[in-house]
Amino acid sequence: MTLIERSFRERIVAVGVTMPPQHVEQTEAHLDELALLVDTAGADVVARVLQRRDAPDPATFIGKGKAEELRDTSLAFDADTVVFDDELSPAQSRNLEKLLGRTAIDRTAVILDIFAQNARTAEGRAQVELAQLRYRLPRLRGKGMALSQQAGGIGTRGPGETKLEVDRRRLLRRITVLEAELAALARTRRTQRKARQRGRNRTVSIVGYTNAGKSTLLNRLTDAGVLVEDRLFATLDPRARRLQLPGGEAVVVSDTVGFVRKLPHQLVEAFRSTLEVVSESDLLIHVVDAAGADPEEQMQAVRTVLDDIGAGEVPELVVFNKLDEAGDDAKRLTGEHAGSVAISALSGEGIDALLATVSDRLRALEVVVELVVPYDRGDVVAALHREGEVLVEAHEDGATRVRARLDDAGAARFREFVVAP
Repeated sequence: MTLIERSFRERIVAVGVTMPPQHVEQTEAHLDELALLVDTAGADVVARVLQRRDAPDPATFIGKGKAEELRDTSLAFDADTVVFDDELSPAQSRNLEKLLGRTAIDRTAVILDIFAQNARTAEGRAQVELAQLRYRLPRLRGKGMALSQQAGGIGTRGPGETKLEVDRRRLLRRITVLEAELAALARTRRTQRKARQRGRNRTVSIVGYTNAGKSTLLNRLTDAGVLVEDRLFATLDPRARRLQLPGGEAVVVSDTVGFVRKLPHQLVEAFRSTLEVVSESDLLIHVVDAAGADPEEQMQAVRTVLDDIGAGEVPELVVFNKLDEAGDDAKRLTGEHAGSVAISALSGEGIDALLATVSDRLRALEVVVELVVPYDRGDVVAALHREGEVLVEAHEDGATRVRARLDDAGAARFREFVVAP
């Protein structure tokens, strides 16, 4: 299901509205990004319309007068579609289309369209379709209550349901099927994660704004062979790969879908099972495009989504990417953010420092404990070697004294053998 026609390059008028506390410069920057999104979806922005308002107009978002000006602009540029940077309500979209005489959609519709193009796996396609159906359900259109046969009073009974009601029921049925499919896939994913946890493998997730270089970094670290393109949302389907850190410990590194300003809540909900890996990670590598127009705002947008999916408390390592392009800007940003690292995922510069920092950060999450294990519990000593890092092992009368680095779960598991330092 697509919302932008791709048999030809549609001509688009982009609309941005500045409302407090936003500034015009921010609105223009957001429209620059919207133009990139439109281009990724397969269309061209031929004109822009900006407006200042204290609050959205309930009927048309921009007010009737500005809507008429927008209609004239669309006619002058022979535009096929009008795209708003802010989300429109179903009523606003319908009213605008009546006034403009052409399709009126919002940023959410464009992002959903891009996701529909880029989803490759069965799970990714199901997630995108679910998000699209949830978006479209309140926007179904008919000829109003005049044709409805559901009122039930005298004079209202008729031969059956309207097409609108049939379509609504069909969408609801499909939503139910997709939710069941995704729930089953989520259970499988949780089972796989539990298996990795039993192996005591630490998990690291690469997160960041779309096109920040996450997939390039995963390829650099693990030779994953993930698709890399200089375009928004090139990668939707997550990849997990094993990585050996400098200290010898192995971790599982996962790439995730890129985030963006005003990421549609339908997508966040649909991709929640996929994004659970982020909230359950031991460490997040937050990749930031140091050469971007506004790295700080992009970082805030990513953290907003992380909060939405319950990953706001996961330890974060900020990595400023594209050192080869940004140069001094990347180094300045690193200086402004304590503990961050500057790298070039493309050239490999700074990767050794990144790996060392990841290793140090993961070690800092663990505690060093001292245990006394009786000789008849050799299984416990073997488990300590397998699940933690044994620093010292000494044999005493009747027991083995072990000094080991364990995570919180490991420390709790072997609590009965722990002795006071």
